[in-house]
Amino acid sequence: MIDHSQRLGSESIARLLLRLSAPATVGMLVQAFYNLTDTIFVGRGVGALAIAGIAVSFPVQIIVMAFAQTIGIGSASIVSRSLGASDPERADRTLGNLYTLMILSSTAIAVLGSVFLAPLLKIFGATESILPFGREYLRVILVGTPFFMFAMGTNAVVRAEGNARVAMWTMVISGLLNIALDPLFIYGFEMGVGGAALATVVAQATTVVYLLYYFLGGRSALRARLVDLRLDRGIVWEMVSIGIGSGLRSAAGSITTIILNNALARYGGDLAIAAFGVINRLLMFFLLPMFGVIQGMMPIVGFNYGSRRVDRARYAVRLTTITTTIFSTVVTILLAAAPAALLRVFTQETDLISLGVSAVRIVVIALPTVGFQIMAAGMYQALGFALPALILALLRQVLLLAPLIAILPRFLGLHGIWIAFPIADGLAAVVTALMVSRGLRLLRAPVGSVVQLPAAVEQ
Repeated sequence: MIDHSQRLGSESIARLLLRLSAPATVGMLVQAFYNLTDTIFVGRGVGALAIAGIAVSFPVQIIVMAFAQTIGIGSASIVSRSLGASDPERADRTLGNLYTLMILSSTAIAVLGSVFLAPLLKIFGATESILPFGREYLRVILVGTPFFMFAMGTNAVVRAEGNARVAMWTMVISGLLNIALDPLFIYGFEMGVGGAALATVVAQATTVVYLLYYFLGGRSALRARLVDLRLDRGIVWEMVSIGIGSGLRSAAGSITTIILNNALARYGGDLAIAAFGVINRLLMFFLLPMFGVIQGMMPIVGFNYGSRRVDRARYAVRLTTITTTIFSTVVTILLAAAPAALLRVFTQETDLISLGVSAVRIVVIALPTVGFQIMAAGMYQALGFALPALILALLRQVLLLAPLIAILPRFLGLHGIWIAFPIADGLAAVVTALMVSRGLRLLRAPVGSVVQLPAAVEQ
C-alpha cells in the first residue's frame, strides 16, 4: 500500500500546488484539446448542423457530469480530510460508497435518457433540422454513462490522496485515444456524428480499466472492501452535501444551456446555436486547464484543514487566487484579440464566423473574474462547508445568468443574450468577494501554528 498524502502536510505550498496542479492542468489541456478536435472533425466532416446537434446534446452530458462531480468531489473532500486526521478506515468506507452510488446513478441516467431521448432533445432546444444529429450523437453517449461517471468520480479521489500523476494519466489516456479514434470512426468508418460519440465512449472505457488497475493493483493507499460498498447514511449525506455545490454548478449549466439554446433558436435560429456551440468549445479549451489549478489546491486545503494547519491552507488559497486570475485575464485578451482566426479552425462558413466574432467579444468582457469565482467554490468544498459552496455554485448560472438570458433578449434581441454573460460574471464576482472575505476568517492563524477548529465546522 502506497501513501501519497503525507507530503500534503509537510512540503512547501508553492511546490505542492505546482506538483499537484501541473499534472491536472496537463490532463485538462488534453481533454480540452479533445473537445476542440472533436468539434473540428464534426464541423468539417459533417457540417454546422452536426455541431448544433452536439450543442443541444450537451445538457445531458452536463447532467451526468453533475452527478459525477457531486459524489466524486464530495468523496474527495472526505478522503483528504480523513487522511489528514489519520482516519484511513473512514477514507476506505467513502471509496466503497462512491463505487455504489456511481453504479446506481449512472444506470438510472442511461436508462431514463435512452427512453426519453427525443423529448429531451426538443426540450434542450433541438429544431427539426438539428434533431436527427442530436439523436444520433446522444444515443451512443448515454450507453457510456457508467464509464464517464466512474472515471470522473474516482479521478477526484485519486487527487485527494495526493497522487496527481495518476489523475493526469486518466485524462491524458482518454483525451489522446479520443483524438485518435475520431477521424477513424467519423471518416474511416463513415459513422458521422455517431462516430464522434463512439470514440468518446471507447476512450472513457479505457480510462476505467486504468483506474481499476490503480485501485486494485496496490498503487493506492485506499482499499474498499465488499463491506464498504454498503451505503453508510452519514458518509452519503456528507458526500452529497459537500459535493452538491459542484454538482449543481454543472446542473445549473445544463439548465442555463436549455434556456440559452431555446433563446438562441428563437432570436437567432440554427446558426446562432451552432455559433454558441463553437464559442462554448473555445471557452472550455482555454479555461478548463484553470480547473487543474483548483484541483491541485483542494487536497492541500482539505488535508491541512483536517490536520489543523490552517496557515498552510490559507496560503494555498491565496496562491491559487493569484494564479487563476492571471490565467483568466490572459485568456480574455487572447479571445478578444483573434476571434475570427480561432473560429475559422472549426468552420469556413462566413455567416457563422461573423456571428461568432461579435458574440465572443461581448461574452469575454468580464471573464477575468471567473478564476476567482471557481477558486472560492473549491475552497469551501475543500473545507467541508456545503452551504457556501452551494450558493457559489448556483450564483452565476442559475441566479444571475439564466434570468438575464430570459429577460434581456426581449428588449435587445440576440445581442441581449450575449451581453447577459458579462453582466452575470460581474455581479457574481462582487458577491463572491464578500463571501470569500468571511470564509478566510477560518484560515487566520500564526504561521506554523496548529489550531483547534470550531466544533461546529469539524467534520
